[in-house]
Amino acid sequence: MRTSQAPAQSATGIIAFADGLILRGQGLGATGDAVGEVCFNTAMTGYQEILTDPSYAGQIITFTFPHIGNVGTNDEDVESASGPAANAARGAIFAMPITSHSNYRARQDLPVWMKRRGIVGVAGVDTRALTAKIRREGVAHAAIAHNPNGLFDEAALIAKARAFDGLEGKELANAVTTPRAFAHTQNPWVWNKGHEDTNLSPDAPKIIVVDFGVKQNILRLLTGAGAHTMVVPSTALAAEIIAQAPDGVVLSNGPGDPAATARYALPMIKALLERKMPLFGICLGHQLLALAAGAKTIKMAQGHHGANHPVKEHASGRVEIVSMNHGFTVDTDSLPPNVEPTFTSLFDGTNSGIRLTDAPAMSVQHHPEASPGPQDSFGVFKQFVESLKAA
Repeated sequence: MRTSQAPAQSATGIIAFADGLILRGQGLGATGDAVGEVCFNTAMTGYQEILTDPSYAGQIITFTFPHIGNVGTNDEDVESASGPAANAARGAIFAMPITSHSNYRARQDLPVWMKRRGIVGVAGVDTRALTAKIRREGVAHAAIAHNPNGLFDEAALIAKARAFDGLEGKELANAVTTPRAFAHTQNPWVWNKGHEDTNLSPDAPKIIVVDFGVKQNILRLLTGAGAHTMVVPSTALAAEIIAQAPDGVVLSNGPGDPAATARYALPMIKALLERKMPLFGICLGHQLLALAAGAKTIKMAQGHHGANHPVKEHASGRVEIVSMNHGFTVDTDSLPPNVEPTFTSLFDGTNSGIRLTDAPAMSVQHHPEASPGPQDSFGVFKQFVESLKAA
């Protein structure tokens, strides 16, 4: 494959892969280097939300859309709801140089914002060839580096990439979760008003969100659907959750291997299932619910990362265009008799949702809080909150 659009002598950024491949380009954002799993994202918009999604912890994102950065960055589109800023994407790879922003909501150019958040970037890379490599060989391990003087120890960076042992078996939710419980009161964004605080009645349903790396818009849509929303750490015990007397519990999205997070999360989820507590899982939360029900999860070759993924709802036959970001999937063949698949990916037939027949629990693999359809999946939040009101 063509290695880069920048000659070696003018490169201020490089990506060194575990297989020895070196891609050169123009560095931007934070200086230094970072190591992670390289995946590609096919979304045409939402790069700030993508770079701040805690589900990307331990990963370097290749943007397949060439024109990234032209709407700048702002303080409202950050998706990490808690935890340090560095605990999301480690790096970003772009095809074209980042241009100055041109949007009325912008407050900063993307490179300045990336530097502030500690994200290493490289532009001028043939991202189409890199995406083809990942599709052909699976996600890659690499070190991404930015040095304004253009001096790199390529052998050392390759060694770092080879020493990275990947995300399989890695528990990462603890690194991105909130350190303490907090109440969320912000409504979804409204044009010309921004995010206003909610004004719910005291008798509105109460939801506890277990934060495995929750995104801000999940919390906003739950609040906007009419529920008091409390966020608790990923390590919260079932007794601690039950003591809050919630009407329902949401298992959030998050990074890492679900089987690793399950080692401490499953006792809590199983205890809530035994009490018939209404549960709703999203992404990692979906995988954890499936594991608690007796299913298995497996690592995907390249994962699903993008905003153009079609999924089919079994009950209605309706197709939704959804956002996805996951490198593990629920093994459909392992679903026990009391678990019904509810959504299926039309890209590769993998599972995208389940419902338990013996407990009020459901989940989706995709991100219903994102807006690629643009709002195909928002209704699932209203559905869950309305079910709590009815109960």
